Amino acid sequence: MYSPKREEEKIPSKKTSLRALADKNIDRLEEYALHSSVMRKLGSMIYESGPYSYISKKIDKIRDDKLLEQIKQDTVPQHVAIIMDGNRRFATELGLSPNVGHLFGRDKLEEVLEWCFELGIKNLTVYAFSTENFQRDSNEVKTLMKLCKDELEKASRDSRIHKNQVKIRVLGKLETLPDEISESAQYVMDRTKHYDKYSFNIALAYGGREEIIHAIQKIASDVKEDKLKIKDIKEPIVSKYLYTNGIPDPD
Repeated sequence: MYSPKREEEKIPSKKTSLRALADKNIDRLEEYALHSSVMRKLGSMIYESGPYSYISKKIDKIRDDKLLEQIKQDTVPQHVAIIMDGNRRFATELGLSPNVGHLFGRDKLEEVLEWCFELGIKNLTVYAFSTENFQRDSNEVKTLMKLCKDELEKASRDSRIHKNQVKIRVLGKLETLPDEISESAQYVMDRTKHYDKYSFNIALAYGGREEIIHAIQKIASDVKEDKLKIKDIKEPIVSKYLYTNGIPDPD
C-alpha cells in the first residue's frame, strides 16, 4: 500500500555541543581576565609590545582603506573637532589601568591625523586636557603631562607635520602647565607657524569659560586703551579674541 513520504523531523540534541562548551569556557576566561590583576598586567604588556602593535596596525590599515574609499564618495568636512574622552572608561572595561587607556587614545589620534591627510580635512582640533582634568588623581595627571610633553616634542620632529605643512597651535592657559610642557608647546608652534596647508589645534589646560573670560578681558583692555569702540563689539570682533581666531567653525 502506498504511503506518502513524511518529512524527517530534526529533533534537537539534548547533549551540549563542543562549540557551546567552548563558548562557555571562553566567557569564563574573559571574566577571569577582566578581574585578575595578573591578566591585566599581561594585557598591558601585550598591548605595549612590538609584535602586537605591528599586527594590529596592519589589520587596521586594511579596514581603514575600505572605509576611506566609502567616505570619499561623500562631502568631506573641512574642520573636525574631537573631545578625547572615554580613554579611562575604555581601559577599565578591558580590566586595564587608566594609563593604558591614554596610550590607546594617543595611538588613535595619530590614526585620525593620518585620515585627515588622506581625506584632505584641513583643520583638526582635539580637546586633550581641560582645566578640570587637574582635579584627577595626581599620578594620572603626572602621566598625562609626560605624555603631552613627549607628543609635543615628537610633533616638532615629525616629518609628516613638515611634509604636509601643518600649523600646530596649542590652545589654553599655557601658563598653568608645567614649564617644560609650555616650552615644548611654544617651540612646536614657533616651528610650524609659517605653514598654511593644514591646521592642527591642541587644547591643553583649556576651559570654555576661561576662553570667554580671556576674550572679555582682552576686549575690555582694548576699549580702555581706545583700540576698540563699544559700538563695534559684534560677533566677528569677539571671534578675533578667542583662542580659535582664524580657524573655521567645526562642520
